[in-house]
Amino acid sequence: MLSLLIVTLSTCAASAAIDKRLDVPAGYVAAPYYPAPHGGWTSDWSESYRKASLIVSNLTLAEKTNITAGSGIFMGRCVGNTGSALRADIPQLCLQDGPLGVRNSDHNTAFPPGITVGATFDKDLMHARGVAIGEEFRGKGVNVHLGPSVGPLGRKPRGGRNWEGFGADPVLQGFGGSLTIEGVQSVGVIATIKHFIGNEQEQYRMYSLVQPGISSNIDDRTLHELYLWPFAEGVRSGVGAVMVAYNAVNGSACSQNSYLINNLLKDELGFQGFVMSDWLAQISGVPSTLAGLDMSMPGDINTIPLLGNSYWMYEYSRAILNGSVPVDRLDDSVTRILAAWFQMGQDQSYPEPNFSTNTQDAEGPLYPGALVSPTGVVNEFVVVNTSEHAEVARNISRDAITLLKNNNGSLPLTRNATLKVFGTDAEKNPDGINSCSDQGCDKGTLGMGWGSGSARYPYMDSPIDGFKSRGANYTFFNTDSFPSNSNPTTGDTAIVFINADSGENYITVENNPGDRTSANLNAWHNGDQLVKDVAAKYTNVIVIIHTVGPILLEAWHDLPSVSAILIAHLPGQEAGDALMQVLYGDVSPSGHLPYTIPKSESDYPASASLVGFELGQPQDTFSEGLYIDYRHFNKEAITPRYAFGHGLSYTTFTYTNATITSVTPLTAIPPTRPAKGATPSYSTAIPPASEAYWPANFNRIWRYLYSWLEKADADAAAAAANTSTYPYPAGYSNVQKAGPAAGGVQGGNPALFDIAYNISVVVTNTGRRSGKAVAQLYVQYPTGIDVDTPIIQLRDFAKTAELAGGESQTLEVRVTRKDVSVWDVGRQNWVVPSVEGDYGVWVGAASDALALRCGTASETCEEGVASPV
Repeated sequence: MLSLLIVTLSTCAASAAIDKRLDVPAGYVAAPYYPAPHGGWTSDWSESYRKASLIVSNLTLAEKTNITAGSGIFMGRCVGNTGSALRADIPQLCLQDGPLGVRNSDHNTAFPPGITVGATFDKDLMHARGVAIGEEFRGKGVNVHLGPSVGPLGRKPRGGRNWEGFGADPVLQGFGGSLTIEGVQSVGVIATIKHFIGNEQEQYRMYSLVQPGISSNIDDRTLHELYLWPFAEGVRSGVGAVMVAYNAVNGSACSQNSYLINNLLKDELGFQGFVMSDWLAQISGVPSTLAGLDMSMPGDINTIPLLGNSYWMYEYSRAILNGSVPVDRLDDSVTRILAAWFQMGQDQSYPEPNFSTNTQDAEGPLYPGALVSPTGVVNEFVVVNTSEHAEVARNISRDAITLLKNNNGSLPLTRNATLKVFGTDAEKNPDGINSCSDQGCDKGTLGMGWGSGSARYPYMDSPIDGFKSRGANYTFFNTDSFPSNSNPTTGDTAIVFINADSGENYITVENNPGDRTSANLNAWHNGDQLVKDVAAKYTNVIVIIHTVGPILLEAWHDLPSVSAILIAHLPGQEAGDALMQVLYGDVSPSGHLPYTIPKSESDYPASASLVGFELGQPQDTFSEGLYIDYRHFNKEAITPRYAFGHGLSYTTFTYTNATITSVTPLTAIPPTRPAKGATPSYSTAIPPASEAYWPANFNRIWRYLYSWLEKADADAAAAAANTSTYPYPAGYSNVQKAGPAAGGVQGGNPALFDIAYNISVVVTNTGRRSGKAVAQLYVQYPTGIDVDTPIIQLRDFAKTAELAGGESQTLEVRVTRKDVSVWDVGRQNWVVPSVEGDYGVWVGAASDALALRCGTASETCEEGVASPV
């Protein structure tokens, strides 16, 4: 396998070392898969590939290798800056974080992150946010948006970056990711789906001088049915880039795992764009090249960056000249990058970067990572945030708010209610809303987690700002300890704000190194005690929670005075007015939980715990298989505090008059995939060494990464070509494959996405207040099949418009062939386990509120049926 070779290219100091991959548990295999498939064989990318291949055929070796890697960390305005080929009018590409907005910028929108978007269960808002994000990235001159994130999936409730994704379900993640991609790319920005794959915790994720990155050990069926699912949906939407994760899968680093990149991503899923490393995730030169990596970011070696050393750039030029990398592998990588550029129309008047991720000053060094750098204008302070974008952000923040509990109609509040407000989470960070780099602290209103997935706030509309704007009769106690002077009186309503934070591993906040290790699943800042203390003094207590994910409520949930609980998730910049609209009943809450809330952390499978320090390579074995989050709770008959999909309203809804219609007849195996189309023809001849010579009189920037070689080095590499056999990985081949049966087009065999059944259901508001309802569709496999499946699995959802009391709307949802299939490890294909079997198609308001069942065998629907869980 490819990662048997953890080496640099040719002359680097580590090049003589070939380290054997460390053992992983038996049965977890990363099989070799070579060569990297050439892109361009799907018709929807053929024109972009034609344009790209014409350019590539006329580029020199150094120009080609220059395009495949970053120019070095801190070596440009953006977090990632590729090399250019200016002779061919190919500029440097600007790559920039993050999934919720332009990171380290100004005049941008801090949108709610993915977990909040997922809680809306609203496909229109998912797409609208993608469009707005795309417009802001384009306005800043960013070519490649480093989002959305669908990995981690949320297998581990304490995982640090779960909040960047859309929820602990592959279908919810799939819709969130694909609709975001379609929105971002509709305005010409290349989206990047990440992190591929199995990066479910922050600690020990990275390879270093002292320890290999954690190995996520995942069986083939689980990989396909859970973790690969949202990536398949993103590829199906035409995503232009994929970012591989830091960790290993089954012992092989994601950045050089040929099974993942060449087989699953480029062949089975038919991915046509380019594959980039996460920042400093590349750990080798030739092995990662042969495994299908197309772009190294930010270009430096992973161990000690900022010394001008690279696994690629000049070493890639050397590797081509000495024959250790086939020429067509380089040509395909460059073509993939340029094809994505053409596919988004970036060859047509695309703006150049007008901001700096490194400084907020107008002028400064052009290459901050250089020892000596020229200076100039680095920030033009271009305004990209608009009132329309703020409205999208506010609508998401509002429609994600999830009402968990509402005893005796405590909510909505009356206009003249006397309020006592407790908790520092209710007001802005007193040190300044952007005082902590990458939001690496938990002070004030929690609008997002921390790390590279964060953004600067242009403003923070805090809950206290919201109460002020309402003219509310409130007293605020800006403390996380119960004050002695709150003076409870009859008729007071106490509102307590608590939160739970997490983020990326390079920042530790309050002893939490990204993952929630110190806080576990409890509220931060002694929030549980604050709620209990307030509940002891007040008879009507409303708890509002800003959280990155599941949080334990047991310490106070059942206290008699705790009348209402709202999870406002992570609202971004629009925390205040969005919350007020729900608290005061302008709208009914319509959010639903994108994860399960347990009664105890011990309710989760033991394998979902964080992996601690281990000598050698830490092993994270996904022994629970398909049974994560609600799948696990249902299997083990564990009643959670609140089930996946739960969310109350101020009104009530019924789901009636459902119909199910067969559309495409099922067969056990999908129809034969379409054959690959033609791909560009690449020369296999090694180019002359002169194509890699340094230009005469070139002014070099020390530490900046270049693709040229000294003449003597280039000549020596060319002279060494074919004089010895390079130690290629086991199973290596340079003969292109026809592709697996499960492939065919972007996303896989197109037959997988054929609609098997259409389902319609009438949703009626049976209450007095207006509100929106969500119809969640779950599939239950037939009894008696010889394959184990979760009891129910989310397969689709739809949200109504605002319905007045008594008003109805018919919602349409569907079940595809893939939705009723399982991944057959032996056949290496998606298989319908019972073609004539009776699949239960359940529709309702939550995973534990399903009383409407449609049967595929009878094609009839019943109401008032006992829920399957």
